[in-house]
Amino acid sequence: MAILTTAKRNKIPKSEFGLPGSKKYPMPDRAHAANAKARATQMVKKGKLSESSKAKIDNKANKVLGNRTLSGLRK
Repeated sequence: MAILTTAKRNKIPKSEFGLPGSKKYPMPDRAHAANAKARATQMVKKGKLSESSKAKIDNKANKVLGNRTLSGLRK
């Protein structure tokens, strides 16, 4: 995965974050998108992230990764 320094992270537009309001789960490239999905899953299991937030992160990551799903839902 490419290294994301603080300076680079600060330059990423909010639209490239899984949770743009809090600028969490950056997805400037495919590697970060895949990592965001994995971390979101971990946080749901720990009870630190809601399922709806995970779904938002997953949908955004799927767009970056180019994953296509039937009816927009992935199981």
